[in-house]
Amino acid sequence: MDLSTRLGPLTLRSPLVAAAGTVGSVVDFAGVGALEFYGAAVAKSVSEDPWPGRPPPRLLPVGSGMLNGIGIQNPGVAAWVEQVGPRLAGAGVPVWGSVVGKAPEEFARVAAVMGKTGVAAIEVNLSCPNLEDGQLFALDPTAAARVVQAVRAATALPLGAKLSPNSSDVAAVAGTVAEAGADFVVLGNSVWGAAIDPETRRPGLSGVIGGYSGPPIKPIALRCVIEVRRAFPELPIVGCGGVRRGADVVEFLLAGAQAVGLGTVHFAETRAGRRIDGELRRYARRHGVKHIEDLVGAWES
Repeated sequence: MDLSTRLGPLTLRSPLVAAAGTVGSVVDFAGVGALEFYGAAVAKSVSEDPWPGRPPPRLLPVGSGMLNGIGIQNPGVAAWVEQVGPRLAGAGVPVWGSVVGKAPEEFARVAAVMGKTGVAAIEVNLSCPNLEDGQLFALDPTAAARVVQAVRAATALPLGAKLSPNSSDVAAVAGTVAEAGADFVVLGNSVWGAAIDPETRRPGLSGVIGGYSGPPIKPIALRCVIEVRRAFPELPIVGCGGVRRGADVVEFLLAGAQAVGLGTVHFAETRAGRRIDGELRRYARRHGVKHIEDLVGAWES
């Protein structure tokens, strides 16, 4: 079976993408993960200057999902280039850099520096706070487009825009970032959530509100993929949210995604890619699928 898939200007050997924030810098994960089964892996987001992140507690299991409030802790792009850049070629998988910032110009400067390290693509993390109004860039089509336009001017690398399921109209945001220069969109990210300990009456996260991820958010992520696919049939999509089995990957492909991100599953099973690859191949044999791309958008409405 041919698992290769086209994602805009990129050709991936597999539709599986290791999602940002769950595989660290990628180069460190390479020793414990099964990265040979992925088409790409996305390094944890990096800003221009170091960000300390939020104090603990920052992670909390909630039912079958997980809350996190890391605060995009990272060492800054200069340190990232020095510490991670020289090791990218040995990761065994194409690595996408992920950029964040407090303004479009910062996103662009980070992308320009990161683009010289050998990353295969740049993912623009639009779920970063927009400090002008306290919201996320991903919730405002105009603000999101400004960021992507700035990054597009700073790099010739393939460019993806990571959007948020918390948006009131994710398709509208997808349309503006595509027009601004994004080659593909990533749908999506965690859903806002919170938890309180009844015994201590304290919030589960130091920042109170955090991102909820894992299997419970898969229907939300699938809805985002379907909405964007309907509105922009030619826009390449990475579907992401709640994937833990090969059947979940197939669902995202059928909904219209060309590639599928694995995220929270890595915290419980670092080598999940190996198992899911096998499940995909068994599904293909049962259903006579010769090429994984034949499943993209092939659901019956």
